Amino acid sequence: MASNQRILLVEDDVLIGMMLADMFDALDLPEPAQATSNEEALALIAAEPLAGALVDINLGDEKGWPVADALAAKNIPFAFTSGGGDVIPPAHAHRKLITKPFRISDIEAALEEFGV
Repeated sequence: MASNQRILLVEDDVLIGMMLADMFDALDLPEPAQATSNEEALALIAAEPLAGALVDINLGDEKGWPVADALAAKNIPFAFTSGGGDVIPPAHAHRKLITKPFRISDIEAALEEFGV
């Protein structure tokens, strides 16, 4: 991964976001960019180069589909995260889905698919 490119974590639960950031540290990866809403994530996607993203499907009262669309438009690899029970739209059905509770091996495998 280029030193100027980070992974974006889109997760509305602050504790889960902290746990994921700890997993990045355990994997000896740079601190991820973090967003808790579509609005924050879209601003980060527009502002900095990203090596990939993990996008929670359920962001409070909204879904992460706009983030997925923006990442796809910029050819940034990403995977979805979810507590389960979500149907991924056909345009993104080929994307990896990592279910909660997260295991560090699942996170590591997704990041390896991004080339990280």
